Amino acid sequence: MLNAENIKDAELRRLAWRCRRGMLELDIVLQRFIALHFNDLTLAQLKAFDDLLELPDNDFWTLISSDRVTPKNADTVDVVNKIRALKQAH
Repeated sequence: MLNAENIKDAELRRLAWRCRRGMLELDIVLQRFIALHFNDLTLAQLKAFDDLLELPDNDFWTLISSDRVTPKNADTVDVVNKIRALKQAH
């Protein structure tokens, strides 16, 4: 039977799978992001993160490595800043 908890678990597994990348550094940061922040993200932030996962590894790494590159969408900015904080803590 489908319920909110089952749907949430399925989404967590789907996003965790999509966080597996070819670039090890990016893989590590994204896996930590999902583990630490998944439960706190709004639906809009989850959508923004899902959209970010469409980026090629090098573009995604550049985005989270440079504070000069800033997305325009507020939810995307929030997600990128959380990922950047994890990257710097690593």
